[in-house]
Amino acid sequence: MALRGLQLLKPPCPFFHKPPSSIHSTVSPISHATWRRLCSSSSPKSTSDEQKQSVQHSIVGDLLDYLNESWTQFHATAEAKRQLISAGFELLNENDDWNLQPGGRYFFTRNLSCLVAFAIGRKYRASNGFHIIAAHTDSPCLKLKPNSASTKSGFQTLNVQTYGSGLWHTWFDRDLSLAGRVILRDSNGSFKQKLVRVRKPLIRVPTLAIHLDRTVNSEGFKPNIETHLVPLLATKSEEKNSRNKSDDDDSNNSGSKKSPHHSLLLNALSEEMECDYRDILSLELNVCDTQSSCLGGVNDEFIFSGRLDNLASCYCALRSLIDSCQDGLADESAIRMVALFDNEEVGSNSMQGAGAPTMFQSIRRIIDNLMHQSMGEAAFDRAIRSSFLVSADMAHGVHPNFPEKHEENHRPALQNGLVIKHNANQRYATSAVTAFLFKQVAELQDLPIQEFVVRNDMGCGSTIGPILASGVGIRTVDCGIPQLSMHSVREMCGKEDIDNACKIFTSFFNNFSKIDKKLSVDF
Repeated sequence: MALRGLQLLKPPCPFFHKPPSSIHSTVSPISHATWRRLCSSSSPKSTSDEQKQSVQHSIVGDLLDYLNESWTQFHATAEAKRQLISAGFELLNENDDWNLQPGGRYFFTRNLSCLVAFAIGRKYRASNGFHIIAAHTDSPCLKLKPNSASTKSGFQTLNVQTYGSGLWHTWFDRDLSLAGRVILRDSNGSFKQKLVRVRKPLIRVPTLAIHLDRTVNSEGFKPNIETHLVPLLATKSEEKNSRNKSDDDDSNNSGSKKSPHHSLLLNALSEEMECDYRDILSLELNVCDTQSSCLGGVNDEFIFSGRLDNLASCYCALRSLIDSCQDGLADESAIRMVALFDNEEVGSNSMQGAGAPTMFQSIRRIIDNLMHQSMGEAAFDRAIRSSFLVSADMAHGVHPNFPEKHEENHRPALQNGLVIKHNANQRYATSAVTAFLFKQVAELQDLPIQEFVVRNDMGCGSTIGPILASGVGIRTVDCGIPQLSMHSVREMCGKEDIDNACKIFTSFFNNFSKIDKKLSVDF
């Protein structure tokens, strides 16, 4: 969820992390079986049929694998792409002609950080509606500046910029690394994009010892995000010993341009990608926490992870679309769609953000491709009037230590179900009609729904819901999975809420066509 423009009202994965070893931790190592149980889709043996059925229908383990794979918006999109292809979806290119058919399943990516997937009902007719779940792939983080190399007091440091509205104090004293995408020179002289993730702890932002900041506990920790939030990479003296590996070939070239990045960093990236450091031409890297996503709490009822906002919503949307297509779409008269956007945390105003016409261009293109000269007047406009959008972004669960921060009659609790968000000033796009229809979807599966309204004396964040709703006038409901520690480097949510969200989203795809016919508003 983004904090942009707050209104204050006056008065199974190949890159899976190994269990921590004694080399990197002084904590007693846990067993590999226990680690897999907490951090992956592998589940312990059940002692009853009821437990087996519960494990079988839970997506929590798969979500943990997805989170552990998706360190950046690029990796999240790449993993979604892999799963869609594995499920039988056909990859499209926006630059090519499309040949779509009823019953077909398709998707495309933009910038490898935005993805639109859709499944066409076999009974679809031009001007029928689209049933859409939209979420975002980005999360608040630190990003490398174009000239990242700097030195301070004998340390090699990295220049970073803040992305979004993060709880930046939580990034101190964490085992951090780097991930993102790199532009490489290929052996044939062309260029290619490659994703990279350095799994080991590579950098750290240390806090100042309390002996040198005696008032930190009484007056608060107030770091300057430009001068204090600077990751340490190595000691300066280490560069002299390591420079040989990357600089020897250029040592006699007095006219060579100084690299904008430390040679140690380029070496680490080139080793990870198995390429020559000189072939690295451009970087777009996020600073990432290396701690794996896992279950927590004495009953393993919580999920502890970075980037729950909003990858948890992305995965539930993606999984529900895949699962809802298992019947072959034989009785579906609409088109089911998932749209995952980038840059929500900074306003969505980008080519790959919800502010771009990506989703609506794809809707128009799908309609044009399927109409075969048989459609009537204004098919796109009529399709939009019949469509419905679920804007899925994480919600604020009530904090037991700060309950006064919630309006007393709207305090969503963890493990109590999906949250519908309301705001009279249209920071959320929910209306009485869209909330009612979405509740009907949940009631069909006997699943709980909670509701959230911000206090009148507090500002309200926003989502991509109002952006998309106002873009072409599509009916929209804003909802989210309740969580704590939103925008921290390490967030938490309830395990049951993940399964409930996926079930509601699947019910939305399977049943909304029938539900929508029962309510008339403008007729």
